[in-house]
Amino acid sequence: MTSVFGVPLPALLAQLLLGLVNGSFYALLSLGLAVIFGLLNVINFSHGALYMMGAMTAWIGAEYFGLGYWPMLILAPLLVGAFGMAFERLLLRRLYGLDHLYGLLLTFGATLLIEGVFRSFFGSSGQPYPVPELLRGSADLGFMVLPIYRAWVVAVSLAVCLATWFVIERTSLGARLRAGTENAPLTKAFGVNVPLMITLTYGFGVALAGLAGVLAAPVLQVQPLMGSNLIIVVFAVVVIGGMGSIAGSIATGLMLGVVEGLTRVFYPQASSTVVFVVMAIVLLVRPSGLFGREQ
Repeated sequence: MTSVFGVPLPALLAQLLLGLVNGSFYALLSLGLAVIFGLLNVINFSHGALYMMGAMTAWIGAEYFGLGYWPMLILAPLLVGAFGMAFERLLLRRLYGLDHLYGLLLTFGATLLIEGVFRSFFGSSGQPYPVPELLRGSADLGFMVLPIYRAWVVAVSLAVCLATWFVIERTSLGARLRAGTENAPLTKAFGVNVPLMITLTYGFGVALAGLAGVLAAPVLQVQPLMGSNLIIVVFAVVVIGGMGSIAGSIATGLMLGVVEGLTRVFYPQASSTVVFVVMAIVLLVRPSGLFGREQ
């Protein structure tokens, strides 16, 4: 059997594919963070709690209202996005123009509040969420058996990431978004409703977190603290890719998922810290991140 550094090739390919699945979650979550920071200049520490809210909303829809996976795949991100827009209009908008620390503290407090509310109602134990019938089963790839649902997660994440990048970087709507955040008075002079545009942008960014939560629900146990540890890794992904860089977040999220998978093969003890080691090295060599712009 062919091996690489003593590791059988099928095992190596299997970990690479599983790393790509994890990387798709990283890419989708870090994309939402990059949209919010890149366009609104807000460090949204509540992103992990909103990811959890998407998963919990999907579970509540199934448990209490009989709504299956497919309706909740649309409805849960919309509900999380609506919550984000209300949060931006009522609280976050008051902090624009102030130091980043104020927004960070506000969103950190929102994280504790959101997690506390869900814990008080549903407890801390994990809840199973079934894989939709259409996506059950697996495909034999020769070197591993891949669950169809995980392939679906990768496909949806990549499609959403690429569509978001295209809209922001290659369309007139994206140009107006960037102009509104860089020079709001001038953009308003052209008849653009900048406050509404900022609210919708924030809502879209947090809706991406909600979508990632729904996609993760059948893979992980749904519980109120599921976003607490993941958000630290996602922040590291955004820093490595370059704060505010859409393409950087997508590419880095996928890359680090694969790196994490390879680390599990060659040095499993470091798999939980390799992302932060990479972040330290990148910041030493290029403080603005791999795709970030030098100030």
